[in-house]
Amino acid sequence: MRALVLGANGFIGSNLVQYLTEQGVQVRVLTRKGLTQANSSVETVIGDLVGDDIDYPALLSCCDVIFNCAGEIHNEQLMHRLHVDATAKFLDAVAVASAQGQSIRWVQLSSVGAYGPSRAKSRVVTEDMPTNPVGTYEITKTLADALITTREMPESFSFSILRPSNVFGPTMSNNSLRQLGQMVKKRRFFFIGFSPATATYIHVDDVVWALYRCATDPRAKGQIFNLSNDCMMPELIAGMARAQGVATPRLVVPEFMVRVAVALVSPLTRGRITQKRVDALVSHTTYSAKKAADLLDFAPGKPVPESIGELFG
Repeated sequence: MRALVLGANGFIGSNLVQYLTEQGVQVRVLTRKGLTQANSSVETVIGDLVGDDIDYPALLSCCDVIFNCAGEIHNEQLMHRLHVDATAKFLDAVAVASAQGQSIRWVQLSSVGAYGPSRAKSRVVTEDMPTNPVGTYEITKTLADALITTREMPESFSFSILRPSNVFGPTMSNNSLRQLGQMVKKRRFFFIGFSPATATYIHVDDVVWALYRCATDPRAKGQIFNLSNDCMMPELIAGMARAQGVATPRLVVPEFMVRVAVALVSPLTRGRITQKRVDALVSHTTYSAKKAADLLDFAPGKPVPESIGELFG
């Protein structure tokens, strides 16, 4: 198998490249500046997905799988261009190659953000639920998914879409979980509300395994998969405490008291303390991975409470 990886310098993309090379896959990457983690076994093509300098026929030559892990999480002005416009342009090139007989599997890395936030106290999200994204990132990623699922393509083209929840691992640049861990370590953490929340996380190794499975398992063709390894919030916090050698927090504060306090102090914290962060700590949303388990034999190899300690090593 020869795989083309887009977004190879990102958190998930870089872990995917490493996994693919370990599996003996021939890997080609498209990157603006070269790989941040040098790998002599990887073919590097310099180019910008939002630019006009890509030689698509050469880039796609001999590739039978495309992993689209490209994503912009900071610059909202760039999100539509990268997630939607670049995907549409790439699909144009793939359609030409497929029409000429080249067999191509497109594996799209998306997000459970496609389903939007919960308006109920609890919910179980499956792939059959309608999308309802909120936020520029989530909306543009969902639009990209729709481009792939609705476009008429030659028979030699197939796709799979993977929607993971909150992905974590030692090489992640997002520090929100580390900041939460610091609160636990400094004994400043407390639980909000008396009904334990659900922590919707999944280790990057499990996501990479599922991406590879989407590319290699015929049962994944034309399918969308949610991926999460949910646990209860107290389990996650206990894992953080164990990893840092401190006592597990026990204090519980009523939710209404926290929300009143946040409303008062949020303007003074420049957005660091918000109602949205409170929402994440009281959420009872569960993302079912049953479809991935049934069709792809997916079974998480990295339990969240046990592996969260990798962030604090």
